[in-house]
Amino acid sequence: LYLNRRDILSLIYIIIYIIIQTFQKGAVINRPTEEGKEVWDYVTVRKDAYMFWWLYYATNPCKNFSELPLVMWLQGGPGGSSTGFGNFEEIGPLDSDLKPRRTTWLQAASLLFVDNPVGTGFSYVNNSAAYAKDLATVASDMMVLLKTFFDCHKEFQTVPFYIFSESYGGKMAAGIGLELYKAVQQGTIKCNFSGVALGDSWISPLDSVLSWGPYLYSMSLLEDEGLAEVSQVAEQVLDAIGNEKYKEATQLWAKAEMVIEQNTDGVNFYNILTKSTPTSATEWSLEFTQSHLLRLSQRHVRYLQRDALSELMNGPIRKKLKIIPEDQSWGGQATNVFVNMETDFMKPVIDIVDELLEAGLNVTIYNGQLDLIVDTMGQEAWVRKLKWPELPKFNQLKWKALYSDPESPETSAFVKSYKNLAFYWILRAGHMVPSDQGDMALKMMKLVTQQE
Repeated sequence: LYLNRRDILSLIYIIIYIIIQTFQKGAVINRPTEEGKEVWDYVTVRKDAYMFWWLYYATNPCKNFSELPLVMWLQGGPGGSSTGFGNFEEIGPLDSDLKPRRTTWLQAASLLFVDNPVGTGFSYVNNSAAYAKDLATVASDMMVLLKTFFDCHKEFQTVPFYIFSESYGGKMAAGIGLELYKAVQQGTIKCNFSGVALGDSWISPLDSVLSWGPYLYSMSLLEDEGLAEVSQVAEQVLDAIGNEKYKEATQLWAKAEMVIEQNTDGVNFYNILTKSTPTSATEWSLEFTQSHLLRLSQRHVRYLQRDALSELMNGPIRKKLKIIPEDQSWGGQATNVFVNMETDFMKPVIDIVDELLEAGLNVTIYNGQLDLIVDTMGQEAWVRKLKWPELPKFNQLKWKALYSDPESPETSAFVKSYKNLAFYWILRAGHMVPSDQGDMALKMMKLVTQQE
């Protein structure tokens, strides 16, 4: 076979072209096939009850989304929106100015935001009787949603699935986690459920309230007289819960917050180094006698849907989603969600955490150093009440320092872990850990999901 110079050059060009195309195809194959993909929808969880979810596929430059975990994020309140606050203020790909978030969890996991209980965020009810009134209903509704989700998105049935949460979302995560474990064991839901992470979580309201006074006193935010006043109300909460008078305990919880605000010059319950909007004693007295629930809702739900975020969700985001009913607005039913859960607020779920541990599920507890509403002292107190047989060995361990920046000597957190229980103490963070310490929160998520 004779080839002239032109033929040889042509052959070389063809070979180079084939090599380039092969390389490019390989690069495409190795990239996530769902990069940047988002999907969202409603699920009818009960008659007149519609729950909204929003999924982002992981966008890691080196791994396909199927090689990374799926994380569901649950917000607090109850009534705080996961698709709003959790997404745009904490861990989603964009911040509330629609600018890329450097510490988004999307680089290490696919993210599923769910507005629950029904009536939260873009979720809604068509009948006031359809609001959830207890944790059992919240968990039952979520089972309907998760079954629908995993049946429709089979690509996620085998990837590790974790529930991360914050505040009251942690209480819901515990209850949901236990029911999901049972559903997986029974085969009614197909997913690779791998654990729960309880962030600044309302697991034992009593332990939180009892620790408020000592914590504030140790931080020079209460003096002797103020400590005595806070402790007196805390003892009343103790008595009410001991007698299973949970509505009364909720009223006393509101009273305890009032006493703290008056004695601390308005300390912010979400970060003790900042202040909340001052409230006069007259206003407090009026609001407390008329509706302690509305006051609590104003503090713990309204905070999660401030004006700028509300405008974003009810403006550009609503237009993007295109499926929100015309008569519904983001956050429009949030106060009703909060009020309807009144009898559930002060009930502890320590026993549920025990069941999760006994089932062998990974349970992670993490808490911000500067949080008050669910301060670290209170978290440590209820952990000591666990009946998990391995707890003594967990307690005997020394914690380990963590650094979000390997080149910095500044400690970012401490962690203690034994078998399927881990506790993270996040430094310089308040109630919303990912908002305050984004780098450390991202590192923690990777550690929890066994990526580091």
